[in-house]
Amino acid sequence: MPPLARRFLLLHHHHALPRGARALHTTPRTDPGVLACRLASRAVVRFAGPEAARFLHSLLTNDLLSAFSAAAASAPQRYAPTPNAPARGPAAPAYAALLTPQGRFLYDLFLYRPPPPSQMLDRTGSAPETGEAPEGDTGEPQEVLADVDAAEVDDLVACFKRYRLRSKVEIDNVSENFACWQRFGHNVVHTEPSTQEPEAQSIGWGQGVDHAGESAAQGNGHGWQWLKDPRLDYLGYRGIFPANTIPPLVESDKEADERHYQLWRIENGVAEGSTEIPKGEAIPLEYNLAGLNAISFEKGCYIGQELIARTHHRGVVRKRLMPMKFVDENGQELEEAVVAPGSEVVDEASGKKIGTVNTALGSRGMGLLRLEEALKPGSALRISDNRDVKVQAIKPDWWPAEWTQVLQQQSAAA
Repeated sequence: MPPLARRFLLLHHHHALPRGARALHTTPRTDPGVLACRLASRAVVRFAGPEAARFLHSLLTNDLLSAFSAAAASAPQRYAPTPNAPARGPAAPAYAALLTPQGRFLYDLFLYRPPPPSQMLDRTGSAPETGEAPEGDTGEPQEVLADVDAAEVDDLVACFKRYRLRSKVEIDNVSENFACWQRFGHNVVHTEPSTQEPEAQSIGWGQGVDHAGESAAQGNGHGWQWLKDPRLDYLGYRGIFPANTIPPLVESDKEADERHYQLWRIENGVAEGSTEIPKGEAIPLEYNLAGLNAISFEKGCYIGQELIARTHHRGVVRKRLMPMKFVDENGQELEEAVVAPGSEVVDEASGKKIGTVNTALGSRGMGLLRLEEALKPGSALRISDNRDVKVQAIKPDWWPAEWTQVLQQQSAAA
């Protein structure tokens, strides 16, 4: 059995399913080519109003106005009633974070711009408007949907409302109406420039060939579809869908427990939410948010910008979140490793602490480690309170080369 499949198998637990529930895909025989998960760990918040985009742009780490404007620029100048053809392609979601004034992480958000009603088709395939762009249809959306950490959604909504002041924006938790989904696996790694899932395009959930199905899919206020995950190609596709529906391309034997997606992220070194990225403590650059397209270094001010800019321009981040493997003394993965978040990782030779485990799932985990010691050739690491659990730190393939080159140059100079 391939290693990844074996790790998935270890996640399997037998639970009685409630009546009418779909059986989740938990025991793949081979490495999964395609899996989809409903993300119970995520909730949906709606920001609505004429100043919704500017409000978010002023607070968050990413340049949302540029992202939304780029999407608007791709829209056609005229809205002719072309049967069964969308008047606008989907806007890619943006990834961003809200920080404390001291530059520490609070919340991460995936932000979706629904196409405006004036540019949506009805279910007959006719555009609701013709001729020139409707009056008042600017490049800025009147509504933004945010996929956020479900455990923090109430605090998040309250936090944004405190910042709202006189901004014309309404903020509501709409998780009862919507659900977040992820589609991932070896066979859905996205390398094309399009923001849409190519297989979904071909069956009518995007800009594809089945135009009748496409009209039905686009003929609502949001144009639900799978879109490219804004962080990494490795992560596949993400989307917000009505809570009472199953998204397209999710066969009954391909719907998986969310732990499969968590393991996929862990193996690629991608944290998500305010537990894996400790709320009020984490420095965003140490948790690789710049490499995950969550931070713009070109935009104007936002909350916590000073620390981010100072750390970025200094050019060296000595600690980073890294994926890790828990192994025995022979280098074999421990199938039932019991490693608690918060466990210290130490260098066996010196006994010096080099980092801390922040997430663990079976034989895999992530931890904030000092790069110099973690990546040193021949280094031997272990869990401090369990000598039987050795640690192999892994440098992800997606890391930019400069993250480690600068550190190596400084170490050589020293």
